[in-house]
Amino acid sequence: MKWPALSLALLLAPSLLAGCAVNPATGRTNFVMMSEKQELDLGRRYNQEIAKQNPRYADEKLQAYVQQVGQRIASHSHRNNIPYQFTVVDSPDINAFALPGGYIYIHRGLLAYLNSEAELAAVLGHEVGHVTARHSVQQQSQSTAWNVLGQAVAIGTGVGAAGDLTNVLGTAFVRGYGRDMELEADGLGAQYLERSGYDPQAMIEVVKVLKNQEDFARDQARRKGQAEPPSGYHGLFDTHPDNDQRLQQVVGPAKALAGGNQVVNREAFLKQLEGLPFGDSAETGVRRGQDFYHAGLDFTLHFPDGWGLVNRPDAVITHSADQQAFVAMSLDGRKPDLAPADYLRKKAGGQRLSMEESLQQAGLQGATAVLPGNPARRVAVIYKDDKAYLFVGAIRNRASLETQDNNFLAVIRSFRPMKKEELALAQPLRLHLIQAKPGQTVASLVRESKLPGSESDLENRIRLLNNLYPIGEPKPGDWLKVVR
Repeated sequence: MKWPALSLALLLAPSLLAGCAVNPATGRTNFVMMSEKQELDLGRRYNQEIAKQNPRYADEKLQAYVQQVGQRIASHSHRNNIPYQFTVVDSPDINAFALPGGYIYIHRGLLAYLNSEAELAAVLGHEVGHVTARHSVQQQSQSTAWNVLGQAVAIGTGVGAAGDLTNVLGTAFVRGYGRDMELEADGLGAQYLERSGYDPQAMIEVVKVLKNQEDFARDQARRKGQAEPPSGYHGLFDTHPDNDQRLQQVVGPAKALAGGNQVVNREAFLKQLEGLPFGDSAETGVRRGQDFYHAGLDFTLHFPDGWGLVNRPDAVITHSADQQAFVAMSLDGRKPDLAPADYLRKKAGGQRLSMEESLQQAGLQGATAVLPGNPARRVAVIYKDDKAYLFVGAIRNRASLETQDNNFLAVIRSFRPMKKEELALAQPLRLHLIQAKPGQTVASLVRESKLPGSESDLENRIRLLNNLYPIGEPKPGDWLKVVR
């Protein structure tokens, strides 16, 4: 039966109204298809998966400090009735993100570039703003309603080819929510800063820190003749000519309400960073040039010149410069009671292997073979201690395996235990605090730094760490972050 248009509209109206709710942070009516209870349940489920891909940084003192600052902000938010959990991720990435229901992550790589407790509070306040405004719920609801591609829960590994292999849930919600929602989160975060006694100007300072990072990365790419990298943290700084003006507009009301004694806590915050790993950490493994060292598992790996590295909790992935060829190595559990060749045959699941070959290197036993197909893959297993390490090498776009097979085998055959003299190479570089002496310059700090890179790049990195980019110099008595 064909329903009259008016009757159909009346029938649909209740379901449409059920999808509308007043935003607790803005007071506006938003289209949502999820209750708060469902939101909290969704957050708990996502958090279990995200925690697997974002290892917790093993410094409980720093974790407690970040939780304390975050809770101070959350308690002055529009949704202070829900539990918030703030976690420092053991990753050098410059990032932070929020899951539905109050699960907020900040990478230690971003912490390294902040310069006060107020700036930390600004980052956490921005993420709390996403939670209070239910941005993830709004996106989820719109995706469900219109049957389009949902919000990016899994963004892959940074190497497109690696996603084909690992097939795991990647870093969630880190690409941001679009320009308007990001600015709304900035405005809410600034409100929470003011209510918590922090200086709302810290929101602007964080934007400067992150914008300087992008400017530096893009300048590096241009000088090397490379494509400009995509926007970083939340993709917040795309080329909008009114970026600064709009940001000032959303932060301005909170600044106008602020009194004269807002908390900044620069020195107290910097002391929390003493000894923080800069770049890789010993727990996740350290890259030195074209070598990778893992202290906890006692192995090293070498990859070809020009190849990059993606270090994930579930796999170490090395890839060609064009990201078309890659080798992924994963820890595949305890060593089975099988010969290495039999282990590979079992993993192949009945598929025929070709070019089978035993491996014996540095006292380790293993096997390698080719798994035919389109594309064909180089596979290998090496037993070390009581563990089995599985290698898979492949080329995207169905290119011939032979074009990269020598590189794949070179990576596999480089796997071995570390030598005694290599143990120090598995230890990370760390942040240390010093007070600038009269006459001390950024150039003089570079001469004492252990960071790799050209002199100009190192000067820029030290300036970025200390909010001196692009041409600033320290003043006597200033607390400075250096890397040693």
